[in-house]
Amino acid sequence: MANPAKHANPTKRGWLPYLSTSARASMPSSGLILLDSATEATMSTEQTSSEELPHGKSEALEYQCIAKDHLSRASLLTLPHGVVDTPIFMPVGTQGTVKGLTASELEEEPINAPIILANTYFINLRPGTDLLDEIGGLHKLEGWSRNLLTDSGGFQMVSLLDLAEFTEEGVHFQSPVDGTELLLTPEKSMAIQNSIGSDIMMALDDVVPVTCKDHARFELAAERSVRWIDRCIAAHTNTANQNLFGIIQGGTDPVLREYSLKHFMERDAKLPGYAIGGLSGGEDKADFWRTVKQCCDVLPPSKPRYVMGVGYPVDLVVCVCLGADMFDCVYPTRTGRFGTALVPTGTMNLRLAQFREDSRPVMQGCRCFVCRTYTRAYLHDTVSETLTGQLIAYHNVAYQLQLMRGLRQSIVEHRLEAFVRDFMAKQFPEGAPQWVRDAVEAAGMSLE
Repeated sequence: MANPAKHANPTKRGWLPYLSTSARASMPSSGLILLDSATEATMSTEQTSSEELPHGKSEALEYQCIAKDHLSRASLLTLPHGVVDTPIFMPVGTQGTVKGLTASELEEEPINAPIILANTYFINLRPGTDLLDEIGGLHKLEGWSRNLLTDSGGFQMVSLLDLAEFTEEGVHFQSPVDGTELLLTPEKSMAIQNSIGSDIMMALDDVVPVTCKDHARFELAAERSVRWIDRCIAAHTNTANQNLFGIIQGGTDPVLREYSLKHFMERDAKLPGYAIGGLSGGEDKADFWRTVKQCCDVLPPSKPRYVMGVGYPVDLVVCVCLGADMFDCVYPTRTGRFGTALVPTGTMNLRLAQFREDSRPVMQGCRCFVCRTYTRAYLHDTVSETLTGQLIAYHNVAYQLQLMRGLRQSIVEHRLEAFVRDFMAKQFPEGAPQWVRDAVEAAGMSLE
């Protein structure tokens, strides 16, 4: 497993300078001062209170919190293919590739993604495990040398397939490729992910759309997901190199979430990390943040916390405030391909005529090559072209990663509240929605 102290070139990890305001003011304008992990951790610890910072280690994962600010954490997550600075947004490469972006673009500044996500369901359909076993896993197939996280495939059973049926055995469904009757079990999901070779693999859980009105179905899913995690643990064959995360379920019902948390905590010794699943599907935002906080309050402080499917910038900031570490979503790339850019004030629809003669970059101060090269007018004029969709998607991923680094830096410097207040003021100049204000207050901060 990689050792953070051995990274000779911190630029490759994309660490920002965790310096005081006065130190940053004295920096030369020509570049950044980059710190190695040992220096960073020392500075952060000096700024943190006497409270001991959480640290946890398993066979293939080490989690070291280096700073806390209210409920938020800045941490080093060491995985087999390198160190991940958290909080982190993980770009989604559904079929082993992030749409519109090359591996080198993902590795280079300002994106410099230390981990991306791939989809077990689609990877199993194509190219399949036989080829992965022959080649030596998805890392080699796609030319990606950094970390991979794979979901279990369960979510796709709900979101994409009309004929999927959940039973105690597993998920029965028809292949969208040739109509073949297939069965995805916890054991099969583990076997596929072991063949993929992902650094973090997700347990197969019984997923229910959060908008479902059948409470008994949520109860069954929470109970079945507990039974299935035992089958996943038993079937996982590569604990020395791959980390199995459990997924907390229960919809937005705090009683069911408590049930799920209790039973997963009983299996904590065999789970290097946890995800909060079953959200970002259209639930009320008040229920969303309360569920995230309930789970973060109970999950072990020495292990990473991953909120699945979260990609709206406001949601990312709120979840970081509540103590979450990891996030993923197709939102930045998908919305980019449709001509919408992410900016500090929200979104910018470059299809609108108002940008026809706008010679400014998409976002002032953004370090991505799109903002350094192209004008809003050019992107508006070519917005129907495939390349332009890719350019905007690139910017959006860069925006998300830069947002995460800004959040992380503010945690290390103990100025998170000011960062969040400034972020929300730009997003909501007329005042943040009540759910945002309530969530930030629940994290011990104020937008006033």
